[in-house]
Amino acid sequence: MIPQQARLHLHVPEPSGRPGHETDFAYLHVAAAGAVRRPPVDVAAADTADLAATLVRVLDDEGQAVGPWAPPVDIPLLQRGLRAMLRTRAFDARMQIAQRQKKISFYMQCLGEEAIACAHALAIAPGDMCFPTYRQQGLLLARDDIDLVELCCQLMSNSRDPMRGRQLPVMYSYKRAGFFSISGNLATQFIQAVGWAMASAIKGDTRIASAWIGDGSTAEADFHTALTFAHVYRAPVILNVVNNQWAISTFQAIAGGESTTFAGRGVGSGIASLRVDGNDFLAVLAASRWAAERARRNLGPTLIEWLTYRAGAHSTADDPSRYRPVDDWQRFPLGDPVERLKRHLIGLGAWSDAEHEKARQAFDAEVAAALKQAQTYGGALVDNHVPPIESMFEDVYKDMPAHLHEQLRQASVEWHRHQANPANTANATPRQEV
Repeated sequence: MIPQQARLHLHVPEPSGRPGHETDFAYLHVAAAGAVRRPPVDVAAADTADLAATLVRVLDDEGQAVGPWAPPVDIPLLQRGLRAMLRTRAFDARMQIAQRQKKISFYMQCLGEEAIACAHALAIAPGDMCFPTYRQQGLLLARDDIDLVELCCQLMSNSRDPMRGRQLPVMYSYKRAGFFSISGNLATQFIQAVGWAMASAIKGDTRIASAWIGDGSTAEADFHTALTFAHVYRAPVILNVVNNQWAISTFQAIAGGESTTFAGRGVGSGIASLRVDGNDFLAVLAASRWAAERARRNLGPTLIEWLTYRAGAHSTADDPSRYRPVDDWQRFPLGDPVERLKRHLIGLGAWSDAEHEKARQAFDAEVAAALKQAQTYGGALVDNHVPPIESMFEDVYKDMPAHLHEQLRQASVEWHRHQANPANTANATPRQEV
């Protein structure tokens, strides 16, 4: 006789906090600053399993840099990093307001995550190629050769938009800055980056790739495919997983982060992996340099899980108060990346509250001026800006073929006929196509 057994049930992960109930952040397993070992760059991937389960940290609660991952003191570089984070935060805040004023249609902030992209930008070399998602604007704003006006124009899809209105807002592309075109499809940038890195190695080049993905997108098949190719061919690539705890309204545990870490997936695929405090500018800088050196020395890829928190909404179309406590960011154990680096520099005697406020106001004014100038090129939603009909046919081919020339001619005739008498065009019977 078959013994009586308990009925099966399905486990559905739930966050430890919901609106009206404070989040218990004990699930993060945060290590003390300076407590995690720093292995040699040529460490075997299998020997990084412990580093994928703990948390690399440098800045302690007093703002002191401690432990083996603390990088050499470089005050000008750290000041540049803090300014980059302040600039990024100012840009985000101003664009959020612009969206509410209907000057742009959509925006996505990286509030609370600024240290990851800004420090990474200072750790890689000119010529390296980043394959970002839509929350790595710090890779661009940490540079001094990216025109803020042009970024604003992209958000407005106006006449000076370098994407010519063919990308959603925030989906920038800068080949000269090593910033690959952002894709709205999830996880595509991981396989693209690995392929680019493989091509760099095939050509005997010196440039490496840096791929970016969110915690939720690790559930996509492209993520696992990228890890397989990166491991097998030892592609010179840094595989960045930004674990900001939420994929829109879905908690990171739904993507598999409940009983393991995302960094652990790298070790399981034969890739050296780290789990790093993403709100610690110095830890991000050190880990990024370590991974970049591995790639340049033909030691293969590195997967880094950056532990952080998405302080704001997923986008301007989201209301996070519907699915999580409104004060979560204030209670997040890893703190504010801007405030942490500020405290460190003040402790070194290289910064002050007055300098901080002066820089904050200067960046806010810089962004406001850039937005105002960008508006002179049109494109605000209230302006009913319509791009020229020719833009539908351009940039598809290097040289426009005959059939597109003919389609453009026909479209132009229809367009001008509509402009001359819009009422007749609106009431016309649609032409049947054979």
